[in-house]
Amino acid sequence: MKKKNCSLVLLAALCMPRRHPNQEKLTSHYRNVLRHILLSAALGLSALSVSQPSTAQELFIGDLGDNSIKGFDVAGGTYLGAFVPSGTAGLKGPIGMIFTGGKLVVVNQNIDTNLSGEILQFDSTTGTFVGKLVASSDRNAPFFPQGIVRGGPDQGFYLADVGIKNGQCANQGNIKEYDAAGAFLGNLDQHRFTAEFHPRGVVFGPDGLLYVSTIGCLDPTDPHFSPIAGYILRFNASTKAFVDVFASNSTVPDLHRPEGLVFDSAGNLWVTSFRANTSDIDKILKLDGRTGALLDKLMLWTPPAPRAYAQAIIFGPGGNLYIPITGGDATTAGQVRRCNPTTKHCDVIVPANSSGGALQKPWFLIFRKSDAATLNYEDKD
Repeated sequence: MKKKNCSLVLLAALCMPRRHPNQEKLTSHYRNVLRHILLSAALGLSALSVSQPSTAQELFIGDLGDNSIKGFDVAGGTYLGAFVPSGTAGLKGPIGMIFTGGKLVVVNQNIDTNLSGEILQFDSTTGTFVGKLVASSDRNAPFFPQGIVRGGPDQGFYLADVGIKNGQCANQGNIKEYDAAGAFLGNLDQHRFTAEFHPRGVVFGPDGLLYVSTIGCLDPTDPHFSPIAGYILRFNASTKAFVDVFASNSTVPDLHRPEGLVFDSAGNLWVTSFRANTSDIDKILKLDGRTGALLDKLMLWTPPAPRAYAQAIIFGPGGNLYIPITGGDATTAGQVRRCNPTTKHCDVIVPANSSGGALQKPWFLIFRKSDAATLNYEDKD
């Protein structure tokens, strides 16, 4: 009789002899063998799926310490390596980042150079450099860029350009818009906002408006020096017009030099805030998403503990807030904290650099599943 080429699943049906005096015993034996094989295979596949890090929980952080973008599995804080290695494509000052169109789009400040900023693109799966959306040599390149999002009626890229470099506070900033190919579409019209305009963070809100964090002049030698000024402004992306001041240090006294801002699932706005003086504390503020009123504070340190502060924040898996810590203290700089926004309890999932952590100066951060416009975490496969 010809031998059959048997698969595991069809082993009993196709490989059993046609006739045998103990046919029923053999049938039972083959069935037991098949069950054992299939059960072992199922357990093996289950173990494999559990051991592999979930791509949905990969967190990417720009590290200004070595000009790289590093990946982490936030389920356990495991460092996954440099997704974009140090200095790739001239990366020098990675700031705002979003995933969109199969690419990781990164704002490059070109710090410590005479070059303008630019927008770089990397393959979203491999981290390979694929080109510049906006080059520093472009006529309408951003001067000193920070945050970036993509959305609005044009699905454009909206970029905060601080406008300050080398202490030149008179250089007002702007919000620039570029199309999918990197062509400049114009600046948003901030002229109805009469204070100094130096935008840092951008995000689309639940109302479809673009929310912008902006600061005053931080140069102590400048006559317009205003170290505690902070504003959250709103713009209409359809008309490019300034809408209003959503919040400021006048309406929320703790709002100082804001940068990172994100909305939670209830529609409330969370924003970073630096201390006003040496007796103050750095914190994250929770503002009412409709009125801009202060609802709560998440303190980043408590005296006499060492100072810790954050430039940017993002919501991730489980509705938790992820906060990268910068600053001059070796016991906290380089940490990533995962905080429950309700209880305000925080776990350190990435230790400080001095304790073996991989980050030196973490700034902006993003998940693969972060929406490019709202920065909301999209927890669906």
